[in-house]
Amino acid sequence: MNFQQLRSVREAVRCGFNLTEAAHALHTSQPGVSRQIRELEDELGVALFARVGKRLTGLTAPGDHLLPIIERMLLESHNLRQAGQEFLAQDEGLLSIAATHSQARYALPVAVQEFRGSFPNVQLHLRQGSPKQVAQMLLDGEADVGIATEALSDYPQLVALPSFRWTHSIIAPPGHPLLDGPLTLERLAAYPLVTYDSGFTGRTRIDKAFAAAGLKPNLAITAMDADVIKTYVELGLGIGIVAGIAFETERDTRLRAVDAGRLFGINLTKVAVRRGTYLRAYVYAFIEAFSPTLSRAAVEEALGTHAADEGEAVPASTMEQLLAHAQH
Repeated sequence: MNFQQLRSVREAVRCGFNLTEAAHALHTSQPGVSRQIRELEDELGVALFARVGKRLTGLTAPGDHLLPIIERMLLESHNLRQAGQEFLAQDEGLLSIAATHSQARYALPVAVQEFRGSFPNVQLHLRQGSPKQVAQMLLDGEADVGIATEALSDYPQLVALPSFRWTHSIIAPPGHPLLDGPLTLERLAAYPLVTYDSGFTGRTRIDKAFAAAGLKPNLAITAMDADVIKTYVELGLGIGIVAGIAFETERDTRLRAVDAGRLFGINLTKVAVRRGTYLRAYVYAFIEAFSPTLSRAAVEEALGTHAADEGEAVPASTMEQLLAHAQH
């Protein structure tokens, strides 16, 4: 048994049982992946994959049972390498951050600047995607830290910790009548709206607020990031609903903003890491730079509760303390 065999099994599953794609991911040949899988099955004495001819069609019952063990073995192999690097070069390495556009564009720059000042020899990879993509990058080991408002808490394999609270803002050109008088959902529903795609940046709260009021908003344009939304609002194509952190008075001079927290409630951005992953010291340092309430001790306490049972949740006392200190 060797790690290449284990990686071949894992990638075959990740690639939807397509051995050509798995081979590409592993930088090898399709026959090589097939051979590695067969050799592992022969050694274990069970078939891990169901087949039609030479084509993999799914996992067998033994394969479904053994896959989590294979994934844990590969994770521990990664942890062993990380722990070794920690002693070899504490202030050098690679840190991969996965975040949504709003977080990468508006929330991360200050933390990145502070981190780079403290760890100039650590290479930063910033990856952007939807909240579900951010979660998947963590699960696949492509990111060390994930930052998003949506989705991260939906995955039991991740530990998602509260970072900071924020609200939406309504944006419109100066002089727009919606900027005067009380801001209500009824008044908003009378205009075409430009806001986030479903699953992005608190869109769920926007939809629920209108639905609870029995209103159907006129969603003229939806987009993945606030910069696109602001552009179309500037063109007069609708009223924008964006994350409050995305409006910058100094830059967005052709727009005005009104806080909409009373209409759509408070959103909570979370920082997530994969359960069971060894975090190097500079990973803890980055997390604290992004969210000062998430000290290394706080993160370790949350992670430590999962060492024995991956099904356990973050203790209520820990979560309550972090929620209480999450910054507005």
